Amino acid sequence: MRKGAKAAIVGSVFTVMVGGAGYGAFNIVSALNADGGGASGAGGPVSVKKSGPPSESEVEETAAAFFAAWEKGRAADAAALTDNAEKAGPLLTAYGQTAHITGVKITPGKAAGATVPFGVTATVSYEGKSKPLAYKSSLTVVRGGTTGKALVDWQPSVAHPALKAMDDTLVTGESAAPPIEAVDRDGKVLTKEKYPSLGPILDQLRAAYGEKAGGTAGVELTVRHATPDTADTPLLTLSEGKAGKLPTTISADVQAAAEKAAARYGQSSVVAVKPSTGEVLAVANNRGDGFNAAFLGKRAPGSTMKIVSAATLIDAGLTTANGPAPCPDEAVSESQTFHNLTGMDPDENATLAESFARSCNTAFVKFADEVQVDSLTREAQERFGLGRDDWKTGIPSFDGSVPAAGGPDTAAGLIGQGQVQLNPLNLASVTATATTGAFRQPVIVPRGLDDRALAKARGLSDATVAQLRSMMNRTATSGTAAEVMSGLSGRIGAKTGSAEVDGNAGSDSWFTGYRDDLAAAAMVEDGGHGSDAAGPIVAAVLRAGG
Repeated sequence: MRKGAKAAIVGSVFTVMVGGAGYGAFNIVSALNADGGGASGAGGPVSVKKSGPPSESEVEETAAAFFAAWEKGRAADAAALTDNAEKAGPLLTAYGQTAHITGVKITPGKAAGATVPFGVTATVSYEGKSKPLAYKSSLTVVRGGTTGKALVDWQPSVAHPALKAMDDTLVTGESAAPPIEAVDRDGKVLTKEKYPSLGPILDQLRAAYGEKAGGTAGVELTVRHATPDTADTPLLTLSEGKAGKLPTTISADVQAAAEKAAARYGQSSVVAVKPSTGEVLAVANNRGDGFNAAFLGKRAPGSTMKIVSAATLIDAGLTTANGPAPCPDEAVSESQTFHNLTGMDPDENATLAESFARSCNTAFVKFADEVQVDSLTREAQERFGLGRDDWKTGIPSFDGSVPAAGGPDTAAGLIGQGQVQLNPLNLASVTATATTGAFRQPVIVPRGLDDRALAKARGLSDATVAQLRSMMNRTATSGTAAEVMSGLSGRIGAKTGSAEVDGNAGSDSWFTGYRDDLAAAAMVEDGGHGSDAAGPIVAAVLRAGG
C-alpha cells in the first residue's frame, strides 16, 4: 500500500448517517483508538496496529466517512481517508472547483467484500448554465501499510470512471475545440455510440481539426488527460456548440468489422489501410485505458519484422526468396543463442521462402554477421518510411523505431526483438509497401484538408516486391498463417509473429496480411502465437473488405 492516512476527526465518538445507503448508523472511533486501541497504560490509551484485510464494519465505516466528506466538499478530509492523499486531494478539490460540480449525493450499494459500488448524482454549473450529472463507480477499502488503518484504495476512477491515469482531472468550461461531425469516406456519420473504440480517435480529431472544420465551441465538463497525445474526453454538454463536418478516410463497413473482431480479444489493436493510397480504413482498440495503441503503441513486433528483414537481405544481395537460408535448431550471434519455436524441425537446405513461411528465427539470425549494423535501420527508414519521426497521419502517431543496434541486438532486430518497436499502423504500412513497392504514408484525414507535408521513402524495386509477395502468399497458403487465412479469395499474403516482452509470462501476438487492395495488421498483448489472437482479427477485417 502507499501511505497511511491521518484520522479526519479527533475527539469523542460520533455518528454518521448515509441517507438511503443501507448502512444505517454506526460509530467511528476517535483518532486515539482508530487503530484498535483499547488497552490503557500509564500514559493513556495504547494504539494497536491492525493487520490483515479490513473487516466488514471497517469497510462500511471507511466508505461512509469518505462519502460524507466528499458530499460536503471537504476534499482534504476525504483525501485523508485514502491511501494516497497526495493524489486524491488535488482531484477531489478540482471536482468542486475547476469542474464546478455541486450538490453531490452519493448512494452506496451493497458491499462485495472490500469493494463498495455507489451512484453519484450532482449538478454541474458554469456561468449561468447548469445540467444534472449522474454516474456509477466503486471503491475498495484496504489496510494501510503504515498505520494499519482501513483506507480507500485511491484510484482516479473512484471520482469518475472516465478518469484513467493518476493525474487525470475534471474541468468545466468552454471546450478546448469545437465539436465535429466526423464522416467516413462515403459520407456516413461516425459516432462513439456506433463505433465505441473510435471514441478516443474522434476526440483527437476534434482537438486537431475542430476549428478547421468550421465549428463553434460549447461549454462542457471534460476529462483532461495526463497522458501525452490524449485529447480531452467530453462527459457532459452544458451548452451545445456548432459541429463542423470533418471528412475522414475511414470505411464504416471495415471499421465495424475491426471493432467486432477486436472485441473478442482483450488488449488488442488493429489497423487497416488501402495500399494503393495509404488511407486508413479502420482503427480499433479493445483496451480499458483508452490508449490508441494501434497508432501510438511501441512494442517488439516479433517475426512480422521478417518482412523488412527479408527485404534487407534481398536488397543487400545476400540471398533471394529461392536462395539459401538454412534453418538449424539454434544459432549464436555475439555469444547469444537464439532458438526456434518448440517443435520446429531443422532444415539445413531451406530457402529464404521456406524459412520465412515457417517463421524460422535461426535462418535470419545466421545473417547477422553478414549485414551491417545499420542495414536493417536503413532498409526500414529509406524504403519502408519507418523510424524517422515524420509521419503526419492527422492525429498523434508513432512511426516505429528500428535503431542501429550492435552486439546481439543486430540479430535480435532481424527477428523483431531487441530494440525494434512497431505498432499495428506501422505494420499495416509495411505490408502495404511490400505488396505495392511504394511507401505511401498512412493518413486518417485527407491531406487536402490542411496541405500537410507527408513523409516520403524510396520504396522497393519490382524484383524485391515480387519476392516478398511470393513469400507472404506462401505463408498464407501453406505456412504458419494458412489456417487463419483459409477461405479468403483474391490475391492474399500474410506473416505471423509472436514477441517476448520483459516481465510478461506470455508473448504478444502479431499478425499482418493483405487481400487485394486491403492490408491489415493486429497486435494482442499477451495473446500468444500470431495465429492465436491477432490472426483471427486480421482475417475478419480482410473478409469485410472483400
